[in-house]
Amino acid sequence: MPGAALSTLLLALLSLATATVSDCPSPIWVQFKDSCYIFLQQTIKVESIEDVRSQCTDHGADMISIHNEEENAFILDTLQNQWKGPDDVLLGMFYDTDDASFKWFDNSNMTFDKWADQDGEDLVDTCGFLYTKTGDWRKGNCEVSSVEGTLCKAAIPYDKKYLSDKHILISTLVIAGTVTLTVFGLIIWFLYKRNSGSGFTTVFSTASQSPYNDDCVLVVAEENEYAVQLD
Repeated sequence: MPGAALSTLLLALLSLATATVSDCPSPIWVQFKDSCYIFLQQTIKVESIEDVRSQCTDHGADMISIHNEEENAFILDTLQNQWKGPDDVLLGMFYDTDDASFKWFDNSNMTFDKWADQDGEDLVDTCGFLYTKTGDWRKGNCEVSSVEGTLCKAAIPYDKKYLSDKHILISTLVIAGTVTLTVFGLIIWFLYKRNSGSGFTTVFSTASQSPYNDDCVLVVAEENEYAVQLD
């Protein structure tokens, strides 16, 4: 019983630790480094790319931006194994004809790309799509009529990033202290129960092994009473 109680408590503490160190808005978000991600698994009809973007901004986020191969691989793996996304997912980018370059809607720098070989196409009204079969990016028309899910990203605020290591350390110390006290308490409880049981057995055994029985006591009492009467 003490072992089962300890296992249950440890699982509860681990869940608490996970919730404590997570900086994402809710458990349905997935954290990777300094950002949180969510795939809104809902097919919606849209009139413009802004309708898609509003799906993210309504959740305090923006459409996905990807800045290195590691992040691209993380998104791809999560889409394939957890979110079960469609073959093509709309990225949060657009082609800016003013300076002839792609830009992210969240205004972050374009530091990485993974375009498949698509040269010579007209880039007016062009957006980017993540092809989830390979992880490559494809160019396509921004004027889509519907999307099978929206991929959003939210940055963790600076103060949470700065304090995240402290949060982890404090949570670890609290959990370690709680587990230590719990184990110590269970040991005391177990020893108390064992000693209580041993004491009861010892008293019972001593009484049953007494060299006198009820008959002997009765005889002695009668002899003493007879001696008193003679005196």
